[in-house]
Amino acid sequence: MPDRELLAPAFPDDDGAADPALTAALTAYAADPAQLATALALLQTARLLVPVVAVAGEVEVDAQGLAHDKTSDMAAVLVQGPDGRRGLLAFTGIETLGAWDPQARPVPVPARQAALAAVQDGADALLVDLAGPASLVVEGDHLRALASGWRLVRVGDDLGWVDPASL
Repeated sequence: MPDRELLAPAFPDDDGAADPALTAALTAYAADPAQLATALALLQTARLLVPVVAVAGEVEVDAQGLAHDKTSDMAAVLVQGPDGRRGLLAFTGIETLGAWDPQARPVPVPARQAALAAVQDGADALLVDLAGPASLVVEGDHLRALASGWRLVRVGDDLGWVDPASL
């Protein structure tokens, strides 16, 4: 039998706390949308917690007519807005995730990986800290660029994404 190796955790010293700089940037963005660049710049290197919840698979009904989960699966959470668009949930820390659902299991991932999962799942956005106190919706070109690993740069008064391989 071949030797097996477990991958080391991506964030071995992570205690689940939100990065204070990212929290401050989200709060500043909530008060002033012109602060989007700062929030996105910090987000692109951040660790996020993607919630994973149990989803019923097979259900069986007992003699009393009560339904019981026979099997269940774990899944990341996509939410759908009133306009039909879907977003993958992610949180900056265990406190904001717990405010949304204290039973959800946090899976720490780089923000790029969360954005890539959103794109691959056909979501329109990555919803960061949906339960607040300040949240950020990453969508459109920003979502695709973040998922691709591009770097946010300021070009004059505008923002632009640059493929790091082209530098």
